[in-house]
Amino acid sequence: MTLPPALAQPTAAAADLVGTVDLGKLPLLIVALPLLGALIALASAILKVRSKAPAFLMVACLAGAFAVAFWMYAQITGTWGAAGAVGAAGGNGRWAVVHAFDWVTFQWEGARPFVANFSFYIDSLTCLWMLFVTGLATAIALYASEYMSHDVGPGYCRFFFAFGLFVFSMACLVMGDNLLLLYLGWEGVGLCSYLLIGYFYQKPSAVEAAKKAFIVNRIGDLGLAIGILLTFTQFGTVRYAELFPAIQKYVDLAAAGHFDQIPWQIELIPVLFTVGAFGKSAQLPLYVWLPDAMEGPTPVSALIHAATMVTAGVYLVARFLPFYQCSEIALPIVAWGGALTALLAATIGMAQFDIKRIMAYSTVSQLGYMFAGLGVLTAANAQNDAAGSAFHVFTHAFFKATLFLACGAVMHGFAGQLDLRKLSGLIRVPGWKIVSLAMLIGCLNLAGFPFTAGFFSKDMILANAFSNGHLQIIGWILLITAGLTAYYTFRVFFRVFVGPVEYHPGDEVHAHDDHGHEAHGHHDHADHVKAESEAKAEEAHHDFHPHAPGWAINTVLAVLAVASIAVTPLYFAHWPHHLVESSTAVIATSAQAPHAADAHGHATVFGYGVHDKVFGVGFMYLLSGVVGAVGIFVAFLLHYAGRTSAATSAADRIYIPVITPAAQHKWYVDEVYNWLLRRPLLVLAHIFYLIDKLLIDGLVDLFGLLPRSAGGALRPSQSGVMHGYAVGMACGLAILAVVALSLLNGSFLGIHF
Repeated sequence: MTLPPALAQPTAAAADLVGTVDLGKLPLLIVALPLLGALIALASAILKVRSKAPAFLMVACLAGAFAVAFWMYAQITGTWGAAGAVGAAGGNGRWAVVHAFDWVTFQWEGARPFVANFSFYIDSLTCLWMLFVTGLATAIALYASEYMSHDVGPGYCRFFFAFGLFVFSMACLVMGDNLLLLYLGWEGVGLCSYLLIGYFYQKPSAVEAAKKAFIVNRIGDLGLAIGILLTFTQFGTVRYAELFPAIQKYVDLAAAGHFDQIPWQIELIPVLFTVGAFGKSAQLPLYVWLPDAMEGPTPVSALIHAATMVTAGVYLVARFLPFYQCSEIALPIVAWGGALTALLAATIGMAQFDIKRIMAYSTVSQLGYMFAGLGVLTAANAQNDAAGSAFHVFTHAFFKATLFLACGAVMHGFAGQLDLRKLSGLIRVPGWKIVSLAMLIGCLNLAGFPFTAGFFSKDMILANAFSNGHLQIIGWILLITAGLTAYYTFRVFFRVFVGPVEYHPGDEVHAHDDHGHEAHGHHDHADHVKAESEAKAEEAHHDFHPHAPGWAINTVLAVLAVASIAVTPLYFAHWPHHLVESSTAVIATSAQAPHAADAHGHATVFGYGVHDKVFGVGFMYLLSGVVGAVGIFVAFLLHYAGRTSAATSAADRIYIPVITPAAQHKWYVDEVYNWLLRRPLLVLAHIFYLIDKLLIDGLVDLFGLLPRSAGGALRPSQSGVMHGYAVGMACGLAILAVVALSLLNGSFLGIHF
């Protein structure tokens, strides 16, 4: 493995790095503009602005950040004749370090200085992530300007403040040139996720979901924090430019198969990083927070929980892939964790009826695909970089954002309705053509329909999985998952967007003020109130007319749908490999590295050489295309053919005892966690509370009671009445006189001396 020039610098010169591309200070705008937008939203709240101005100013700031990110990409990759370009083919190792300001610097006596500046390392992997982070953030902010318009005022400003702060944190995470800045962004996106999931803070389920996301993520964050500390203790630095040259000798040992010569502390670092990655990217066993996060507004689901924050774990593994190669168990953990998560989430998604929650489980499943793609990388693969996973991150960001926003448009227009059994034929409802077509394009990509971007990015991962002789079973798991994904994706499309026209509004249509009846506490009017409520509900259903999306929502859906198609040709231009091959997301190769191969030393897929690009990869395309087509066809038979109403379909006749209810209840994972973890911890918390209350506080109260009691006993003697003091003094003198006379007579109280 040859490290990019930025990371192959001698350690002594690391402090004086000057990139091969002079980007000046312009990339700092990518971080500064979202923060500016957040501050504008905060100022708008203070000034009590009640308009959409904070939203449009945020869109302008994010659009500026995207423009700078695109310019940065052109400079780094040498696109369109950028100065100093080596060639459009990539692999030239172009990079830059942009310094903002000195941040953390200190030194122990006799030790190397600890330096973590507010600086940004920019290479091809950085550009890849920042392109879709800033691009999608711009589009989703425009979408949110309409979607959140019902809450114009303080809530509107609060939403866009957290929105801008999130993009700022994500930029720090991705662009930071050291682990400390990465961790700052890591915790920042976690905080913003908590704020945005719990946006409807008066709704108990939203508050519970926000707390669940925050607590579960803390488990993963602890693993990452320990990994960073261990990295510093082993290498004495947290800066990438010093870390990667220092790890190079262990990478060489691993590539040669000499893991016994690598210290166990070095092998433990990527395992700890994996704990953090699994928490942030919702993988087994820490995936349970993401489906519940759908309680937040749909733009939050699209931006944070589909396209950007949840890919932070994938970025972490890709960025530190050389560290992962130094451990025998780290990449297999990533591979198996991702594959099992992908399959489990797909089986749950098949049985859900809430279309937004189905997309949430789909996100968990696709993230599993990305991790599995990273985990199966070995020197045996036809491609030894993370291009497959990175490309799937990129394509998934566009088509999954499209799907979430289309679901959000349905929820927004049908009074909160998301039950696929209560919606049908929306493509024929006036005003819903763009939403329906965008949903179709997103579904085709998610299902891996041939010649879509999702098809090619998914198959890059499948090819890597099957070319790994030790982990081909993961390829089969992912292939089965692809079939299930195609089924549940088009289950939603066939039920909601085509078929007979029928729709029922959600609970939001019932909003009316019945509190006046109940405030007086007249229980004898209960039947009257109930009858009146039912009458109003029936009237609302009868008179309900769906609210078609406006120009902002339709524009964003159209743009994202076109973008989901437009990224497809990038595969044929070998763009994914070009964007990662000069970064750290590359696996080292060695003739001594153990791998499964055919008689000629080539990796195989079903016995066919992966090196045979025309036959091996073509066979994979054919196989996955057939599997996806079967999934879509089954969905057509069970959820479209012969359906005459929204509520019923041929699938209703299929019921597998135990399996069906278990899948509908998410395999009871939350219940198991509740009994095995939450309840014991709750009991333990109450025990500690009693110990604190009775023992700790009891001892403190006891020691406080003794002087209080003594003071209470003496208090009557200090009444302030002069004749009382005189009587006391006389009594005291009398007692002293008796004692003195008794002692002179040789006896006291009958005791003779």
